[in-house]
Amino acid sequence: MSESKNPGDKTISVGQSKTLTLKRPVEHGTVRQSFSHGRSKSVVVEKVKRRALGPGELKEAPPAPIVRQPPPQTVPSRPPPPPQRPTGVVLRTLTEDEREARIRALTQAKGREEEDRRAALEEARRRAEREAIEQAEREAAEARKREEEDRRRREDEGKRRAEDEASRRLGDTRPAVAGREPTPPLPRGEAGPGTPTAIVARPRPSGSRPPVLLSPTPPASATPKPTTTAQPSTPAAARPAQTSEDETPRPRRPLGAGAPARPALAPKPTKTAGDARQRGRLTVSTALTAGDERTHSVAAFRRRVQRMNRGNANEPRERLSREVVVPETITIQELANRMSERAVDVIRMLMKQGQMHKITDVIDADTAQLIAEELGHTVRRVAESDVEEGLFSSDDPDDTLVPRPPVVTIMGHVDHGKTSLLDAVRKTNVVSGEAGGITQHIGAYQVTSPLGGKITFIDTPGHAAFTSMRARGAKVTDIVVLVVAADDGVKPQTIEAINHAKAARVPIIVAINKVDKPDANPQRVRTELLQHEVVVESMGGDTLEFEVSAKVGTNLDKLLEGLQLQSEILDLRANPDRSAEGNVIEAKLDRGRGPVATVLVDRGTLHVGDIVVAGSEWGRVRALIADTGEHIKEAGPSMPAEVLGFNGTPEAGDRVAVVENEARAREITEFRARQRRDLAAARGAASGRSLADMMRDLKEGAGKKEFNLVVKGDVQGSVEAIRGALEKLGNDEVTARILHAAVGGITESDITLAEASKAVVVGFNVRANKEAREAADRASVEIRYYSVIYDLVDDVKQAMSGLLAPTLREHRLGEAQILEIFDVSKVGKVAGCRVVDGVVERGAFVRLIRDSVVIHEGKLSQLKRYKDDAKEVGAGQECGMSFESYQDMRKGDVIECYRVEEIRRSL
Repeated sequence: MSESKNPGDKTISVGQSKTLTLKRPVEHGTVRQSFSHGRSKSVVVEKVKRRALGPGELKEAPPAPIVRQPPPQTVPSRPPPPPQRPTGVVLRTLTEDEREARIRALTQAKGREEEDRRAALEEARRRAEREAIEQAEREAAEARKREEEDRRRREDEGKRRAEDEASRRLGDTRPAVAGREPTPPLPRGEAGPGTPTAIVARPRPSGSRPPVLLSPTPPASATPKPTTTAQPSTPAAARPAQTSEDETPRPRRPLGAGAPARPALAPKPTKTAGDARQRGRLTVSTALTAGDERTHSVAAFRRRVQRMNRGNANEPRERLSREVVVPETITIQELANRMSERAVDVIRMLMKQGQMHKITDVIDADTAQLIAEELGHTVRRVAESDVEEGLFSSDDPDDTLVPRPPVVTIMGHVDHGKTSLLDAVRKTNVVSGEAGGITQHIGAYQVTSPLGGKITFIDTPGHAAFTSMRARGAKVTDIVVLVVAADDGVKPQTIEAINHAKAARVPIIVAINKVDKPDANPQRVRTELLQHEVVVESMGGDTLEFEVSAKVGTNLDKLLEGLQLQSEILDLRANPDRSAEGNVIEAKLDRGRGPVATVLVDRGTLHVGDIVVAGSEWGRVRALIADTGEHIKEAGPSMPAEVLGFNGTPEAGDRVAVVENEARAREITEFRARQRRDLAAARGAASGRSLADMMRDLKEGAGKKEFNLVVKGDVQGSVEAIRGALEKLGNDEVTARILHAAVGGITESDITLAEASKAVVVGFNVRANKEAREAADRASVEIRYYSVIYDLVDDVKQAMSGLLAPTLREHRLGEAQILEIFDVSKVGKVAGCRVVDGVVERGAFVRLIRDSVVIHEGKLSQLKRYKDDAKEVGAGQECGMSFESYQDMRKGDVIECYRVEEIRRSL
């Protein structure tokens, strides 16, 4: 045994005849590879056997098979070199990365084996469950089969007993077949030898076919007597006897004297489950039930029940009469669902009436009622407005009413001191925060009178544009305080306030303010009030009056005492222990708090968490804020409070009510929103012009010019007042068109609308956000901000005046007469004239008059005095004239010169 001198050669050899190596055993094989175009090639493949590893050894990845190309089939030019001695395999240790990779591979392989094992267990469990279900179905089928056999056996037993009873009654002397006792002989004359006798087989075993009753034929010598039955008996030869498999057919005894015994027919062979013709495909169910008799499946039983019930389907079923609720409009599908009828039946009935409809078409309530009544149902008609039933309940019982504070509205002309008077009563300074020194919002406050009771005040603006605010304040009030300045007297808004109070049928208390001024004249105010049927107490009337001064606080306590006394006379009461009802005094959109509504509760108590409905908006009360700014938990009767939680900004003047759940609130608000949309659409259709009207206006040139506006305000009342003031502007030629008016800041969508319609955006006490300002700069849309309604109305009026066509006024300058016509090269005809009257100016308008008829109107292009151009020529002087684009001048024509002045118009 020797080692090689080569250090890399690890071959161990013994002698020289046989080499001992450490290489793995290799098996050789040949594989034939096929290529395109019919080419193929043989390849030698070596397969290396893998050594089985012990528990602690790591597995190596199997080496890839070595593909060796066969040597070419050509004759070598030189002898091949001698084969080299194999050098063996060089072993090396595994690195840490390779060891970890192999460990991970082993772990993943074990995990996959575990998952496969769990999947196999789960599959086995499911297979066992399926087999258990199939076994239960088979047992149920067998139980049903046994029940059927028992039922048939009982029926056969009953038939046999009935036949025995009939045989005993007829006195049959012939012995019974199948082991029965012979019946006693019949009396003479009751039955002949041809009387049929039923042959009943013995009770059949389980699995055999039911027996067939046979009627033997009478002998040839006997003549059967006529019977009363309609159907004659069938010969026995036509109906072979059926016997069970375990019985042997026995010959029957002769029925007559010379009748030989007829052998029974051989039993018909039954088909077993082992029959190859019936076995068919080998399945799991057939393999499990190979030895059982074939039975009907559950599906076959269901099909049999369906066939039995199919005949009953055509029978007219009993109709159920239902009470069908029919609204004003309903679809055919919904009507069919409410009646539990098919929609095709409803459509068929409509087609009989000559109406062609689809399943989604809408029909009116009358047609729906006819259809429902014809189908046998009762109809209950309901209106869409029934959703509001019970929203505002009736009057409360007298025993539940308790006294409540009075609601007092301060009304009067602008700048007569209404807000200053209320500030003096409340000891606040609200007027200092008003823009322009005038009140432009409606406010609600609650104060305590000197007598101890509470009084709720509502302050209304005095500007002419805020008519709706004053009307709204008069509707929700109990007492109206009419403030009149002693130095100014009765003004238009004072008269309007009197009319609102009379329309609301509430008492009036006159407060003559500013009596501390030197030029104050309270008697003048009393006298002017007489013209409007307001008679104060000092003049023999029943209207209370007080001379007060908001600046120095004169007689303010007397005014409060008078209000308290008037409320006691009115005996104001309300029920606080019920759901709240009230009115929206004002509404606004606060960027931080969302929609905020100032609500004055009429009766009941409003709590935090109540679900309220106001117009087409609803919400859950998140917070209640008093007029002092503090949060409160509830608001009782005659108490104003700011309500947070509406999903949208309600309209000022909407009624507020508490409902029981959100579904009712959504139903009511959706109905009101739909009504509002329909009303707006109808109003838009009525105000719109038809195509014929527009064509006529274009033909006559009488189309109106529109000044488009987008109005955004801080509160609902201000927006309403601005809309009303702007709609009053305009005349037959120009009008203001408000495209959009809403509460809240100016947004980017408002700029987009203004850009599309070429409108001006007006913001009243609101500002545009950054995105809106950038969009306005890009689109060149003008945004105007206002805080006083005077300025807004004046600017819009002035802008609308610019759209009016100016008035043209003609001013006569002079008159000239043509003496001669000259032809000048490169100029044309020039008229030699003498100025008869006035002056003639270059560039003025002229008329060419011939025989007292105006021939031409145009402009004077050239005016020359001798050879020089002249600006004007006076009376008695001669000059040369030429007209623009006109050459037909004649001697003796008269030229009248005049100037046109444009006068700007205003609204």
